[in-house]
Amino acid sequence: MAAPRNATGDSFFAWDGDVLIVNILGKPSACCDAIAKPMGTQLKVSVTATPKNGKATDHMVRFLATLFGVAVADIEVVFGQESIHKQLRITAPKKLPPVFTRT
Repeated sequence: MAAPRNATGDSFFAWDGDVLIVNILGKPSACCDAIAKPMGTQLKVSVTATPKNGKATDHMVRFLATLFGVAVADIEVVFGQESIHKQLRITAPKKLPPVFTRT
């Protein structure tokens, strides 16, 4: 069963056991792949891919898999495959980008 949309409460992320739940505000067609600062309860993530048929989300998942030290298969898009508003579940991340230590 998928996590509810409010699974992160007032933060952009939450833990469910060893699964990291992250709310994303995506920015496709950006000049570079990058994680920016949180905007409310979403983490802004820019990717260079264009938003056609979910390809920007697929690109984002590959980009984030590297940053979190997990396989692409360890990241589930709970909702928002073709939207800028997404929720991801990352199973057992091996590392965390610095933005996760600032909250």
